[in-house]
Amino acid sequence: MSDCSIVRLEKSATVRVLHEQPVFTELFLAHLLSRNVRIEEDLVDQLVNVSEKRLARLLLLLANFGKGSKPKPFIAKIKQETLAEMIGTTRSRVNFFMNKFRKRGFIDYDARGLHIRSSLLKRFVLHD
Repeated sequence: MSDCSIVRLEKSATVRVLHEQPVFTELFLAHLLSRNVRIEEDLVDQLVNVSEKRLARLLLLLANFGKGSKPKPFIAKIKQETLAEMIGTTRSRVNFFMNKFRKRGFIDYDARGLHIRSSLLKRFVLHD
């Protein structure tokens, strides 16, 4: 997570910029398409995978594993309630799985936050 700014554009201004600025149009369309892909992946994940695998996938996504950029294995402190809401389960289930992941060496906690190890990727994504 990082600082951001939200700007509201009127529809007419957005259409004008899309017509006049091809670089912006390209970036905007790439964002929309990647957002749609992510929504579809999340839906399939919710319908097919068990909550343990959904949590593993979420942690890997938060740490940028599997993206074009270099993984950032440290995740800032995040509440288990928040993780539970994001994967559609209870905090107690998230707590159970986080302890299980920690005991198996997939994750570690420290003062900076949560450290995600690449072994989580190998176990939950590449293994299946």
